[in-house]
Amino acid sequence: MNEILDGISSPSDIKALEIDQLNILAKELREYLIKVVSNTGGHLSSNLGVVELTLALHYCFNSPYDKLIWDVGHQTYIHKMITGRKEEIKTVRKFQGLSGFPKRAESEHDIFETGHSSTSISAALGFAKARELLNENNYVVPIIGDGSMTGGMAFEALNNAGRLDSNFIVILNDNQMSISRNVGGLSSYLDTIRTGTVYKEMKEEVEKALTKIPRIGKEVVKVIRDVKSGIKQLVIPGMLFEELGFTYLGPIDGHNISALIKTLNQAKRLNEPVLIHVNTIKGKGYKPAELNPTKYHGTKPFYIKNGRPKNLPCSDTYSKVLGDTLIDIADNKKKGIVAISAAMPEGTGLDKFARKYPDKFIDVGIAEQHAVTYAAGLAASGIKPVVALYSSFLQRAYDQIIHDVCMQRLPVVFAIDRAGLVGEDGETHQGIFDISFLSHMPNMTVIAPKNKSELQSMIKFAVDYEAPIAIRYPKGKASNELKEYNEEITYGKSEIIKRGSKIAIIGVGTLTQTAYNVSAMLEENNIMCTLINARFVKPIDKELIEEIANNHDYIFTIEENVVSGGYGNNVVKFVSDTQANTKVVCIGIEDDFIQHGKRDELIKLCKLDEESIYNRIMTYVNK
Repeated sequence: MNEILDGISSPSDIKALEIDQLNILAKELREYLIKVVSNTGGHLSSNLGVVELTLALHYCFNSPYDKLIWDVGHQTYIHKMITGRKEEIKTVRKFQGLSGFPKRAESEHDIFETGHSSTSISAALGFAKARELLNENNYVVPIIGDGSMTGGMAFEALNNAGRLDSNFIVILNDNQMSISRNVGGLSSYLDTIRTGTVYKEMKEEVEKALTKIPRIGKEVVKVIRDVKSGIKQLVIPGMLFEELGFTYLGPIDGHNISALIKTLNQAKRLNEPVLIHVNTIKGKGYKPAELNPTKYHGTKPFYIKNGRPKNLPCSDTYSKVLGDTLIDIADNKKKGIVAISAAMPEGTGLDKFARKYPDKFIDVGIAEQHAVTYAAGLAASGIKPVVALYSSFLQRAYDQIIHDVCMQRLPVVFAIDRAGLVGEDGETHQGIFDISFLSHMPNMTVIAPKNKSELQSMIKFAVDYEAPIAIRYPKGKASNELKEYNEEITYGKSEIIKRGSKIAIIGVGTLTQTAYNVSAMLEENNIMCTLINARFVKPIDKELIEEIANNHDYIFTIEENVVSGGYGNNVVKFVSDTQANTKVVCIGIEDDFIQHGKRDELIKLCKLDEESIYNRIMTYVNK
């Protein structure tokens, strides 16, 4: 029985509570959250860290009239629970359940949808401008983490926001973490001010005292104001934000509800941009998460007593294959290889490489655009950079890949993790666009391995290749099915797994195994098809495709990418140009964003499972 939590169905219920009751509610929320996430999996550490902050925000502001805009959004479980979704949170990240991120369709309190970092201040500025245009009087409050502040977009927005002459409150939630521990100059800067005092209060008290001095008081204040920039540099915490045009308040203990409420109310009275620096502990209240916040950032179901996973995690993932293979390459003293991560050494499998070769590992923080151009500079200097990013995060560096890498034909290797359907993180994280946006870039090569062994071979091939090249591979267990098919990789050439007639199936990446299983189902109906492992998404193997186009009635392409602009579309264009009569059927993801759920559920939803593909092929065969 939760004494207070059971009585909370909306933010208005929180406003009636005393501070002592809010502290009890914070304890109950943590216990409930740990219980839920231990069963469902999800983002635990980040949500445990913002319990008191979330309560204070909803206590001081009137959502949804006041706009609370969460950066990234994976820390909104508490927000969801106190805005009427306490029971539904038990379905978080499950198929057709609550999203692990803000969703406008879920609640009027989810003001803006986020899943990638560094966006909240920009979005909030849009709401602030709309407030002005609509002649409204609401508060706009973006909540951004110190990890997200390393993204350049956040500083572009801060620079813009500093010119406002109306209330605008940025909450900097400083827990010294992104997913992994923060790195870089901004992290060091925040370290220096975490024990600072509140500048605004100090300045007001000094000025108030001086102006009381007869005759000379106001003149002294004027002189002090003239030289305050120099003094600030010596004694004022948050000087960086002050110079950008913000009034800096903090640092504040992010687990002290009373102090948070006091500071938020103080910020509400200021008719100017304010930045409140809040210190929190990621994983607060659950010892395993406090000790290892990275492990519990995004966790599978676990036993509360000891924090151990209920199901043993897969030890041999595609991410791990990348890290291990790069270590092998570095061990063999391959020329100047360097691995680059954007705040995700563990997620991309580079943590072991980083420990063994710290001088060859670069973590740029949450800054994908910077990572790509940084790699371009390395490549132009004769170093071989391998940039490991999730597919959905690589989208953020689209221009840099074109302008800084491809245009100069620099030999940067892109290791694209989480390509395809990733599962529970949903729309913002599905890696279903990379084939489309990389394939139209001049000088870019795109390859996709069918299994673990082929990924190892492709990494070695890519490191030797002297032009831009991207390897896309999925999340999860590194299968080694079809390992008996292991032709040497030759540039631009696909791999023929078996020969047949009338029907040819080309699988892209790990869907080659699905294609293989479909071909076996067809053989049971005496349909002997040709099966090809694409290997090279760009360039396509024109010689082989022309051959099969002249000898088959149908070519079916299967890819875990949107159909528009995908591998299949490029095959269609080429076959059309050859004027062959073969019909090319593209099987992939239709023009839509894909919700969250288990990967198997989403594969069926997108009709990329064996049965759906088989049935689709049979509709053509039976015509």
